[in-house]
Amino acid sequence: MYPPLFTWFQGTLITLGLGGIMLGMGLTLQASDFKQILKQPKWVLVGIGLQFILMPSLGWGLGKVFDLPTFFAVGLILVSCCPGGTASNVIAYLAKANVALSVCMTTVSTLAAILLTPYLTSQLSGSYVNVDAAGLFYSTLKVVLLPILLGVILNRYLPKSTSKILPFAPPVAVLLITLIVASIIGQGKEIILNSGIQLILALLCLHSIGFLFGFLISLSLFKSWSVAKTISIEVGMQNSGLGVVLARENFSNPIVAIPAAISSLIHSLLGSLFVSLFKNKN
Repeated sequence: MYPPLFTWFQGTLITLGLGGIMLGMGLTLQASDFKQILKQPKWVLVGIGLQFILMPSLGWGLGKVFDLPTFFAVGLILVSCCPGGTASNVIAYLAKANVALSVCMTTVSTLAAILLTPYLTSQLSGSYVNVDAAGLFYSTLKVVLLPILLGVILNRYLPKSTSKILPFAPPVAVLLITLIVASIIGQGKEIILNSGIQLILALLCLHSIGFLFGFLISLSLFKSWSVAKTISIEVGMQNSGLGVVLARENFSNPIVAIPAAISSLIHSLLGSLFVSLFKNKN
């Protein structure tokens, strides 16, 4: 209704905002979080496999099926190649899934994304535009690895100070992602209103199929509702904030960032629906 309320949050502020979210994630991590990998490596490997095989394939395919304009299609591919986001951990908690596994998968997929997101995006977008894979790699390194490492170091060497900050990390992360998403949607208002229906349908399909296949495949493999719910959430929800920042920093056309911004809204709504349907099923 009134984009200027949010469009002031742009440029460097968006990059710093995502860095703040990643720093908050790093502050919550300890060595014990990675023990889940050693306990049940198959859970994590299947989840990561679906995250970086199923979702990018869907992103590319749905761009063709819905015949999206070039930069919408590239943006859809980009967000489908992103790792799980911290919002998935909240949804896993509310859905009474395996929160430790959710945190572990988010962490592993985020670290894997430093290489896989630039590589997959450049490979799958090749038929649309030339993508600077090196630029995407350095952007991912800057806004993902460095803030997380800083958070882990602070948690390790300044635990008392970190414990005082931690309660504020989730609400600050929610505020920052809201500002990022609202700013991008506000800036692309006219484009979205004129040609955004196909994109919204494509994103609904992307995340819905991610949730569905993540659940069905993992349930058939592991026969555990808790594990299946967790993997479903991790596969169905992407770090859309990362998609926005990578799009803004590496593509001259601002339209590329719009799919990631709308994706954040859609997967959050679908995640909430998932909670209402599955929180009492174990």
